[in-house]
Amino acid sequence: MSSPLPAETTPLHVDAAIVGAGPAGLMAAESLLRHRPGTRVAVFDAMPSAGRKFLLAGKGGLNLTHSEPHATFVQRYGTRSATLQPLLDAFGSQAVRDWAAQRGVETFVGTSGRVFPTDMKAAPLLRAWLHDLRGQGVQFCMRHRWLGALDPAQLAFATPAGQRQVCARALVLALGGGSWARLGSDGAWVAPLAARGVPIAPLRPANCGFDVRSPRAAQSGWSPHFAERFAGQPFKSVAIRFAPGGAAPFARRGEFVATATGVEGSLVYAMSDRLRDTIEREGRATFELDLLPDWTAERVREAVQHPRGARSLSSHLKSRLGIDGIKMALLHEQLPAEALSRPEALSAALKSLPITVVAPRPLDEAISTAGGVQWEALDERLMLTSHPGAFVAGEMLDWEAPTGGYLLTACLATGAQAGAGAAHRLGTADAS
Repeated sequence: MSSPLPAETTPLHVDAAIVGAGPAGLMAAESLLRHRPGTRVAVFDAMPSAGRKFLLAGKGGLNLTHSEPHATFVQRYGTRSATLQPLLDAFGSQAVRDWAAQRGVETFVGTSGRVFPTDMKAAPLLRAWLHDLRGQGVQFCMRHRWLGALDPAQLAFATPAGQRQVCARALVLALGGGSWARLGSDGAWVAPLAARGVPIAPLRPANCGFDVRSPRAAQSGWSPHFAERFAGQPFKSVAIRFAPGGAAPFARRGEFVATATGVEGSLVYAMSDRLRDTIEREGRATFELDLLPDWTAERVREAVQHPRGARSLSSHLKSRLGIDGIKMALLHEQLPAEALSRPEALSAALKSLPITVVAPRPLDEAISTAGGVQWEALDERLMLTSHPGAFVAGEMLDWEAPTGGYLLTACLATGAQAGAGAAHRLGTADAS
């Protein structure tokens, strides 16, 4: 339940104001109280209820974290691995599992190494979390939209009842990235922070789909025939290789999905940062798709060259290699008739079919975002050095990670660090 809106104009006085009721903000509140019990904490959010993105992300099974070795886990954060390592050392994947267990939610490791609650649901964990925070005195102020102030003592929020003033001694911002605006992560914080001199790397889509450039289409996207018949269908049992200039090649097996304009899904998300960065540099990116990863190139060549008699090419490929449906349609989409008629060219395409993507899907469609408040603007406790008393956590910070539990774990880890930082700030002020 949200707190009642005040009829009076007297400012609300608290020790710590946390803006954003997602995982990072809630963990900041928990961490702050763990380090400094009895602190008066208020959590503000523009949405009517807490943890909306957390709940939606858990609809298909809440992926809390990943079970791989810690050293490998940390490397999933790419260029920010070294920056995040101290935070993940303090609150990593095992800590996430222990934290869930403390709230009565046991976890298990799936076949992919991902960690889920045993009931696969987000709601029971969120309910227990909010109940625990309220039991420690946390006040939740929903439908409160932050108006951009960074001075904890002079905060203002827009509410349905008018503007509300808040006077705090520490501020934690955990407003999310720029995707899923309908759930509250709209990136609206970028402009007010930039106006106050906070350096911000532009928000960019991460773990996102891409628009293709098909030889059959007059512009970006698939041909109308392919889009109408196959949008929403998966490419199963395939492998992708992508080798951008000067970078280590990406090579992985898995599956992805054809969309009306391109591709998306787990295998695409796993290399989305590489594709996005290459498009930004070169205007396009081309990856190689192996439609038969269990077959050697020689075996494919022999099957393609096998006499087919009166059978059509489609019948021949289906009977000899199991190629049909969306995979067969993709060959027709990407290859000219002349290449389809030449066994050598067709064999090569089955093992290494070039797919060109020309643009990531819009930011709001992405699972997460890259960019945000630059780490150089923060101290080791995640406080803005230019605005003492104001801390930043979660996806607002300039980092990115693949799906698989890495996103949520880093949000929790940065929230824990910011909350501890706020507690330290309050303690230092009281001691002076």
